[in-house]
Amino acid sequence: MLAWLAPILVLGLVVFVHELGHFLAAKLTGVYAPRFSLGWGSPLWKWRPKGGETEYVIAWLPIGGYVRMASRDDETMSKIEGGNETPLDADLPKPAGWDPDAMVPHGPHPVPEHRWFESKPVLARIFILLAGVAMNALLTITVASGIYAGYGRQIVPAVVDSVVADRPAARAGFLRGDSIIAIDGRAISHWGDFLREVTARPAEAMQVAIIRDGAPLTLSVSTESRSEADPNTGAPVTVGRIGMGPVNRVQHEPIGLSQAAVLGWNTTWSMAGAVTGVLGGLFQGTVSVETLGGPIAIARTSVAAAKSGLEPLLTLIAFLSINLAVLNLLPVPILDGGQILMTVAEGARGKPFSLRTRENLMRAGVALILVLFAVVMFNDLKSLVLSLMK
Repeated sequence: MLAWLAPILVLGLVVFVHELGHFLAAKLTGVYAPRFSLGWGSPLWKWRPKGGETEYVIAWLPIGGYVRMASRDDETMSKIEGGNETPLDADLPKPAGWDPDAMVPHGPHPVPEHRWFESKPVLARIFILLAGVAMNALLTITVASGIYAGYGRQIVPAVVDSVVADRPAARAGFLRGDSIIAIDGRAISHWGDFLREVTARPAEAMQVAIIRDGAPLTLSVSTESRSEADPNTGAPVTVGRIGMGPVNRVQHEPIGLSQAAVLGWNTTWSMAGAVTGVLGGLFQGTVSVETLGGPIAIARTSVAAAKSGLEPLLTLIAFLSINLAVLNLLPVPILDGGQILMTVAEGARGKPFSLRTRENLMRAGVALILVLFAVVMFNDLKSLVLSLMK
């Protein structure tokens, strides 16, 4: 039963951490933040602590979230995000000049200029905009490091299980059960080490030291040169192959906290590189939009991960968090990357863009996101229907 709650918990955590970054950065720089929302659209639930200036909201459309700040974009963004804040004194008589769209949710007076987002220096605004991405990256680093510290590093032993006939490995004399210990004098501790060496050396000869039946032996093998699709981008790459596979066994290698932290850091940027590669492949046409998944795919994956155990679920959280970080850096006006680009452009030109220009850019960004959302939802539904028909 709890597994079915995994999609809400996973997405909720990842989005909450992102928006918390923006919120804390806004507070640190003195920007007025009247609303903190998970999701877009009309609120399903909202609450503001007594005497507080921020209203906390859970909205009906679970495709993101936002922190509303005192800004010249407030009127435009309130229409996009789901309406204005609830006034603290909504049931009290309103004095003359009351503005229901004022940035201050509990009074008719405008927000002091020094608390507006635009009043802050360019670097402070960029700090606020980058804080969400930074928090997602920090979450991935923390979770990945915790996985390594708690479970150790997953490795596949460098032991041969299958050898393909008439391929380099078979011709060199490799047999099932051979344990690989070195290539050209470089130690091999697991199958990943061996595969990296072979992959990076197409059409090259190498000396492979093995243990067979307890006795050391060295075999000479020349790799094949093959063109394969890059697993991240789909672009063709040339790799080395010899035609054999490892045993179907995963081991957990215990590691210390410092090494876990290093591996967590490296894994985070490896994940970020994979996401960037897919995005680059989409623009280059080497990756099909049909490979993209949306909320349904994430929900199905979350449920499957939760049923498999804590480690797969934590791995999914780490991966989704860095996904959100990278996607938010895209130069789309509604996303952090687009906002940063506009902030830098305004700083360079010495004056802000007109409200009309910013409104048009925001609406174009929302339209683009909705088109992408429609595409991934179509992919999700298609995949779901096909799986039900099997």
